[in-house]
Amino acid sequence: MSSSLKERISVLEADLKASPMRHYIYADLPFAIFCYAPADEWEMRREIQHLKTRLEHDTRRTVVLVSLAELLWKAVDDSEGIDAVADLERREGFEAAQQQVQDYLSDPDWQPLPKLLAQRLASLDPDRHIAFIVRAGALSPNMYRLSKLLDEMKGRTRVPCVLFMPATTEGTTGLRFMGIAENEGRGSYHTKVYAQG
Repeated sequence: MSSSLKERISVLEADLKASPMRHYIYADLPFAIFCYAPADEWEMRREIQHLKTRLEHDTRRTVVLVSLAELLWKAVDDSEGIDAVADLERREGFEAAQQQVQDYLSDPDWQPLPKLLAQRLASLDPDRHIAFIVRAGALSPNMYRLSKLLDEMKGRTRVPCVLFMPATTEGTTGLRFMGIAENEGRGSYHTKVYAQG
């Protein structure tokens, strides 16, 4: 693990252990984003488990992992199902299929991702839990913008959350989701971001 990643995990850990917590900027959006290189996905999953163990040992909180991949598949299954998406991809190509999944995750007539995430977080106690939102890479390359998800989560939960996002940094402020060029400069994140400087 790179020293930069180790250092950022240590800073995040200290902010989550602080009283009051220091990982967020706005009370109605108690989220932080922790960025890591997409190539470090497996290493990051191990580090998330280690961080979970340390936080649960050192605080009175339980860390709950919330998988965006699971929410994505729930949205697909509860909408038209994977067979409909696969048929569309065979007929019209990947872009059409991706757009259809994006509709499932965005349109209130289907299964909007913010609604699914809010429902998952609703069962948690803001004073006893921390949510680690993981598997964001499932939304790649362009199923759903994470900046949009965070915008739409404003005021929907009080549970402290950390979104672990595979991304590369661009300059001093830009994040490139999954390091994909077409994702450069999209959206703004109104949260504290733990990214390699």
